[in-house]
Parts: sequence; C-alpha cells; structure tokens
Amino acid sequence: MKIMVKTARPDQPHHSTRITFVFSSFFFILFLCVLSSINEVRFNGLVKLGRSALSNIPSQSINPSLPGNSSSSAPNLRILIGILTLPDQYRRRDFLRLIYGIQSPEGAKVDVKFVFCNLTKEDQKVLVALEIMRYNDIIILDCKENMNKGKTYTYFSSLPEILNSTDGPDPPYHYVMKADDDTFFRLDKLVESLRPLPREDLYYGYVIPCPSMDPFNRYMSGMGYLISWDLVEWIRTSDIPKNHTEGPEDKVVGDWIRDGHRAKNRYNAKWSMYNYPDPPTRCTHELWPDTVAVHLLKDQEKWIRTLKYFNVTDNLKPSKLYHIP
Repeated sequence: MKIMVKTARPDQPHHSTRITFVFSSFFFILFLCVLSSINEVRFNGLVKLGRSALSNIPSQSINPSLPGNSSSSAPNLRILIGILTLPDQYRRRDFLRLIYGIQSPEGAKVDVKFVFCNLTKEDQKVLVALEIMRYNDIIILDCKENMNKGKTYTYFSSLPEILNSTDGPDPPYHYVMKADDDTFFRLDKLVESLRPLPREDLYYGYVIPCPSMDPFNRYMSGMGYLISWDLVEWIRTSDIPKNHTEGPEDKVVGDWIRDGHRAKNRYNAKWSMYNYPDPPTRCTHELWPDTVAVHLLKDQEKWIRTLKYFNVTDNLKPSKLYHIP
C-alpha cells in the first residue's frame, strides 16, 4: 500500500507574506497622507497667525546711505550731498566712502553720492559699473565732463526727475548740497546746524568774498553749498539758470539766485566752514572743534592731520585681531 504525502509548494508561504506586506504598505502610505494633510492645515493656520501678529509690530526703516547707520522709523531731516568728481577718481571715492561711512548723524538721513558726466572710456564702463553694483552711490549725468560749463546746472536740474517718486517721501530730500571732493564734512555738525533753519527758500554755505559775513552779499563758495528742495525744482523749470550755465560754478549759482529773487532765507556757515589753515590766506582758519567742513585737503598729509584733530578713529573697538597704539 502506497502512502500519499501531500507536500505544499515551496512558493506558497512567500506569496502569503508578499500579500500581507502590500496591504500593510498601502495602509501605512494612506496614514502618512492623512497625517500630512492635517499638518498642512495646522501649518497654514500658524502662518496666518504669524502674519497677523507681525502686522501689529511697528515697522522700522534703516538709513541705507551709509554703512553703520542706526535704524530709524522716520528720519526727520533728509539731506543729499552730491560730490562732484571725475570718473577716473577711483581711489578718492574709496577714501571718501571710508570717511563718510563711519559717520552716523542721529535722526537724519544723509546720502552721499558721487556725481560725474557720461563715461567715455571702456575701463570706466566696467569699473564704475562694479562700483554701482557694490555701493549704489553714483549719479551719472547726461553731459560732457566739465567743471564750469554746465555740470552743476545739469546736476541740480536733473534731480527732480531722478528722485521724485510716488512711493517715496515728499520731498525726497529737504536739502541738496553740491560739494567738492577735497572737502571734509562732519555730518553730525552739519545736521546740527541745519535743524533750526527753514526748509524752504534756503541757501547755505561759506560766503564769498572771504572777509564778508553777509550771506546776501555775493554767493556761497563751491567747497560745499546747500539749497532747499524747492530751489532745486525752481532750477529745473526756470529759464534763468537754463540760459546762464557757464562760468565759475559757485558764482553762477549765486547769479541765478540773485536774478531770480530767490533764497530769502540764507545762512552763512563761516567760520564753521573754512579752508585748510596751510598756507594761510583770508579764507583759512585753524582747525577747531565747532567745524562743519574743511576745504582744500589736497594731499594725504592734510587729510591725516585733519582726521587726527577730530579724533575720527576714537570709536575703534579693541580686538585681538589688531593692535593700533
């Protein structure tokens, strides 16, 4: 008699296990999808809650003009300093960026820009473009480079079109200055001197001739003079400046103001503004604490002496990275 023994096929247990695994994986994936949906709903709720909370926090603006400026909700005084210079003066611009980059006048927005005419050389087009990308502190006017043949007129008359904006402050600046690149301005002292002054029809600077103390006498020196924004707009639209653009630029601006019967408000900043004391002339003055500006800093030695006198590096923080006695 034969005994029949039924043996199971060897693939049956594996087949059963595979089915169990598939069903387990399906339910696990389904669980993950449900969990993800729940978390997304929670996350969106948190985002909305966060936005709602943030909308109740007062916003703050940071003065972008100078590195290191403290934040301010709304600077109550806005000043543009346009330093008229030449495209090839790369080292001078870098030096002045250091000088003005460490100054942070309280409660004021002071923008320092370098101003020149159209670029004419291939290296300028590359190097100046790099400066703009890095610092954004250059204004290039549509003119042929010059000193006394209309550059200052182009500077002032171009600003309303360049700066007026529907989403910016009105006016964009209370005051606009034209300055030389051999003048050192102490921005805190400049701001301090401007605070009590009118913000319309103002002409501010160092009166020429040098012995005069009468701001209505002639005109303000080209070392650095300042006008209120309404005068900038007048220069743009009036035929008086348009028809008289050539000549010593500071004197020409004085002629515009005289012929247009403008600037009923004038401020003589002498002797807080003056020429460097050496060599001595009727326009020079010894360095002293109440200084707003020093002019004719034609070489590094004069710059260094001036900066040392005003202790501009006193705020250098101690560090193990350097030792400067």
